[in-house]
Amino acid sequence: MQPEDIYKLRYPIGDFAYGSVFTPEQTQEHILAIETLPKKLTDLVGKWADDRLDTPYRPEGWTVRQVVHHIADSHINAYVRVKKALTEENPTISPYEEGDWANQADYTLTIAPSLVILSNLHLRWVTILKTLTTDQLQRTYYHPGSQRIFPVSEVIGLYAWHGEHHYQHIYQLALRNGWL
Repeated sequence: MQPEDIYKLRYPIGDFAYGSVFTPEQTQEHILAIETLPKKLTDLVGKWADDRLDTPYRPEGWTVRQVVHHIADSHINAYVRVKKALTEENPTISPYEEGDWANQADYTLTIAPSLVILSNLHLRWVTILKTLTTDQLQRTYYHPGSQRIFPVSEVIGLYAWHGEHHYQHIYQLALRNGWL
């Protein structure tokens, strides 16, 4: 497989543009993407059997099961980070090793708990996001792993991208395998 093919499998919607400034309209689109992800993901994988869930989305990539559990873990962290940014002055967040998390025993579970977590977490998260003022969208946190400050508006864009990025991993796998 050519490097450009691997890149397309890893980044089906391209890279996230860190440091981007988003318009209020773009932020509303990002919030809508976060809001609709749980249902969209559940509609795609909610009835899949283990053979599909245990299929890697690319060579040497995570399985669908791992991706679904990862989305839940990642978005839990994002939700907490946003709440910290809204309630503390530029807090330093705690990074985590997502690859190590993907090798924990809970990643072997059925995906149902993670789909339920995503549904309920996104309900709470979007409830907050829809009420943010312009000033609140500019509140920040510091990420020591990347050594940069993230405004909430960028975090919203990042996690709209993150959800679609992983959704497309699974969707493109389903297309390639004739599962749709």
